Amino acid sequence: MFDLAQFLGSISPVVRPSQARPLVVHDDELETLPAGQVHNPSTLRIAGKLPTATFELFRQSIPAGKSSDMHRHYHETVHFVISGTGHTEVEDEVVRWATGAFVYTPPWTWHRHYNDSADEPVEFLTIENSRLLSSLGVARRQSAGLVTVDEARARFKEGT
Repeated sequence: MFDLAQFLGSISPVVRPSQARPLVVHDDELETLPAGQVHNPSTLRIAGKLPTATFELFRQSIPAGKSSDMHRHYHETVHFVISGTGHTEVEDEVVRWATGAFVYTPPWTWHRHYNDSADEPVEFLTIENSRLLSSLGVARRQSAGLVTVDEARARFKEGT
């Protein structure tokens, strides 16, 4: 049986701030993920030095006229739109967003984020509970590439 107190006790040393895991990380200190880990034209920079144990923070930039890959993951994600306009496909729904919006992605849903500007990048602050799921041993992510929802479903042999 899962014991929340025991789980929280097991991660408490991880979240203790130190020089290596400071309370403040500045934008110019974010670590850029290698392009081979991103699978799309986005740039993802992680605030990985923060002493978070259950969630991760990223600054994501999608170039003008580009998109993320069609992907899904077990963790929940919220994108705060720092700047730009665009839309997101989440399964069979399309939602539009602009600067100041919060975009929620439910777990294990096919989704893809699009920059609708021909001139300006989109900037997101991305918050996800992926570290929590990783610590529980249940993290999972699939990328279908730069395809539609239907193509992703077909590639992974799913019904609609």
